[in-house]
Amino acid sequence: MSVLRVGNASGFYGDRFSAMREMLTGGELDVLTGDYLAELTMLILGRDRLKDPEAGYARTFLRQLEECLGLARERGVRIVANAGGLNPAGLADAVRALADRLGIPVRVAHVEGDDLGAAHPGALAAHAYLGGFGIAACLRAGADVVVTGRVTDAALVTGPAAAHFGWAPTEYDRLAGAVVAGHLLECGAQATGGNYAFFQDGDVRRPGFPLAELHADGTSVITKHDGTGGFVDVGTVTAQLLYETGGARYAGPDVTARLDTVRLGQEGPDRVRVEGVRGEAPPPTLKVGLNRLGGFRNEVVFVLTGLDIEAKAALVRAQLEPALGKIADVRWELARTDRPDAATEETASALLRLVVRDADQQVVGRALSGAAIELALAGYPGFHVLAPPGKGAPYGVFEDVYVPHGAVDHVAVLHDGRRVTVAPPPAQDTLLLAQVPEPPLPQPLPPGPVRRAPLGLVAGARSGDKGGDANVGVWARTDDAWRWLAHELTADRFRELIPEARDLPVTRHQLPNLRALNFVVEGILGEGVAAQARFDPQAKALGEWLRARHLDIPESLL
Repeated sequence: MSVLRVGNASGFYGDRFSAMREMLTGGELDVLTGDYLAELTMLILGRDRLKDPEAGYARTFLRQLEECLGLARERGVRIVANAGGLNPAGLADAVRALADRLGIPVRVAHVEGDDLGAAHPGALAAHAYLGGFGIAACLRAGADVVVTGRVTDAALVTGPAAAHFGWAPTEYDRLAGAVVAGHLLECGAQATGGNYAFFQDGDVRRPGFPLAELHADGTSVITKHDGTGGFVDVGTVTAQLLYETGGARYAGPDVTARLDTVRLGQEGPDRVRVEGVRGEAPPPTLKVGLNRLGGFRNEVVFVLTGLDIEAKAALVRAQLEPALGKIADVRWELARTDRPDAATEETASALLRLVVRDADQQVVGRALSGAAIELALAGYPGFHVLAPPGKGAPYGVFEDVYVPHGAVDHVAVLHDGRRVTVAPPPAQDTLLLAQVPEPPLPQPLPPGPVRRAPLGLVAGARSGDKGGDANVGVWARTDDAWRWLAHELTADRFRELIPEARDLPVTRHQLPNLRALNFVVEGILGEGVAAQARFDPQAKALGEWLRARHLDIPESLL
């Protein structure tokens, strides 16, 4: 059958508004997807729905459709998005109302069944990660627009691919190929040079959004529309492939994709072929994301300027200690951004950050703000803060649990109102997850002179969050650099380079086909991104910090 061209126009709720129009006008497409959901987004939508029961979906998507629905209809492009969030039926109705108002005849379907709030009454949002076969059922019945709630990000691609090529649920290699393509598209411009370690290799001032040319055997080519910014090469694709993953087995509700089988090849300018992907039966359980309100949070950042930075920080802490005694969680961080004999006041200053959390808003609100501001004329010399503390804001906590496939009623609600149940895989067609045996290490480089230098001179990295854990994918650009990296960057060495991880479980996974290592750091993000447990709460720059650390690197690589 023909190649299926699937594009992406959103990597998160708040991504480039014009991307939908750019993708529809920039070149040929069959399906345009949009990923609007993340763990933090589900919490935000849950809070929206507390105020308005009719809310709970990504309103940006509706505004984009107002501009682009007619264009998609004219060009025969189907739209698949998880913008339904907590209320996919409500979004489907809103899309129909929009289409009627614009006079555009479109068939709108949606997927539901992910909401497990009834089974988790203490959660603000509780949603299972569904697979792509509900989407496929909607498309096979003729839908022009399909909106979903919480599905896996890759399901936005596996669903259209299964519908187009007629794949059965047990065609694991083909499905796994589509999962990898979906993972490569899901974060939008991250596959085309955005957030890329070697961003200076091309013009990334305004990278275009990616698309995948999918084939019936599950292979694909990752590319972008001609004339758009950014670039697609083996490096940008490798970086995105490592993003927010763990070991060699990348589990999902439809299939477990073996990331250690992926082969990438530069097929031409801005074209990377993805092939060799093997798939296995999915695990017997589905992931469920639970979001709940954890309490209230407040912070204040004190600016310490000039001499005696450590003594000034100690004075603030001593002065505030009586006011902080009743607060459940108090964290201080001193960032030594100051320089000696600085030419500007800003570069002569350090930042002392105080973060407090408690179940009682009053405790972290007025009690803290009053105590902090009362120091204005009674504190260290040069006392000032970046902004006064507020009244305390609610924060969220994320955790994941797992339920059997049969605990979820996965339903495709077709454009004509018919409801089609998506059957869970039979127990014999599931497979418990297990770690893949570590592959043998490559031959080490021969001994030779070394030079103290940043890791980033020979390796790229990309990092991200998964609940309270973070992953850091590190890859080498040459075979010789891989031979050195695989031996040098052990889990213990990682802990040395990233002191925050020193007392945490760190697991290293090898992916030789990609010349890559993937590190999973458990617990470094506390209770998840919404809890804002650290300076970089989503671990977005953890990989860049690692690249900036110095090691003894063979001179032959520099």
